[in-house]
Amino acid sequence: MNTGHALPFYPASGAALIASPNSELRQQLLHRLNGRCRPVQHATGGADALAKLEHGDWQVLFLDRSLPDLDAEEVKAIIAQRFPATRVVLLDSDSATDEFTPQETEHRIQAISNPQADAALNENHVVEPLPGMIGTSRSMQRVYQMVRLVASRPTTVLIAGATGTGKELVARAIHALSPRAAKPMVVVNCAAIPETLLESELFGYTRGAFTGAVQSQVGRIPAAHGGTLFLDEVSELPLGMQAKLLRFLEQKEVQRLGTSEVSRVDVRVVAASNVDLAGRAQKREFRQDLFYRLSAFPVELPTLAERRSDIIPLAEHFLACMAAAMQLATPRLSEGALRMLHDYSWPGNVRELQHVMERASILVENADTVLSEHLFFASSQNKNCSSLT
Repeated sequence: MNTGHALPFYPASGAALIASPNSELRQQLLHRLNGRCRPVQHATGGADALAKLEHGDWQVLFLDRSLPDLDAEEVKAIIAQRFPATRVVLLDSDSATDEFTPQETEHRIQAISNPQADAALNENHVVEPLPGMIGTSRSMQRVYQMVRLVASRPTTVLIAGATGTGKELVARAIHALSPRAAKPMVVVNCAAIPETLLESELFGYTRGAFTGAVQSQVGRIPAAHGGTLFLDEVSELPLGMQAKLLRFLEQKEVQRLGTSEVSRVDVRVVAASNVDLAGRAQKREFRQDLFYRLSAFPVELPTLAERRSDIIPLAEHFLACMAAAMQLATPRLSEGALRMLHDYSWPGNVRELQHVMERASILVENADTVLSEHLFFASSQNKNCSSLT
């Protein structure tokens, strides 16, 4: 890399982020930025850069045009809307020389749009909720935007989130918004299928392949041909199956039990986990190569406690749905009930809220108001919720 040209000067108090899959380019930029910006961090792709921008006050992002997951121009547009104070410098890296042109860096910095104008746009920008989802909190807005960005692409998505946060809803939204929407979406709960049956369930088998195989069966993966395969609780896959799944992801080929024939399958994979899959991979409890394959585009869902502005709209939605199913008028929530719902910790997240509202809709009978005594919370730490303020 030519280091004879100085990078644009940024105050030492500013922070710089470098987003590029090219490790040599990142190291060279880190060297050149030493002393100009602090701190300086790097990201390996567009999704990683957007995630890091959420946590920190970044003055400038050096963005490689050749990202492995997202289009750099789309990433720049998102940053202009959500992080108007962050300047974006697009860099051209050449695969042969791993160089970029410092003169273009200068030019791109000068061409960045007015931060004040972008800030005004950011304030008014609201992303439409995903199909089947409710909530306008800032944390969910980020989820909607990330999902809409990746849905049209064949990229593998890893959805992370605690139990009850709506991982399958997000997976179904990805499928519904993709070009594969007319094709099947096949759901596999990796924790619910016995280890001895997993391979035959995923890849299929021929008649006589094992005792009890009285007829051939198409596996879940071939059944999703042209569509989406959703691997829920993927962390529960045994290590042996992880190796076979990795081979499928790399080769896009399946071999049914009982035959040597191999067939190609066109499937978009979306996986979900309610545990720290990266941590398990570091502890060798989950294959690192499979983790990297699955997490090409990570989407992290917030807990319900982290999106408190969505609690009441969700509660009212569940009440309305249950009332409509019984052909009854929708009851309103009393002030006490509203306060309790808002202040509860929601360890079970949205799923727990749905169950609480279902029970309340039964206890309220024909009354027009849900009172605090109609709300029952399973968590022992919240038995005295009526005293919360």
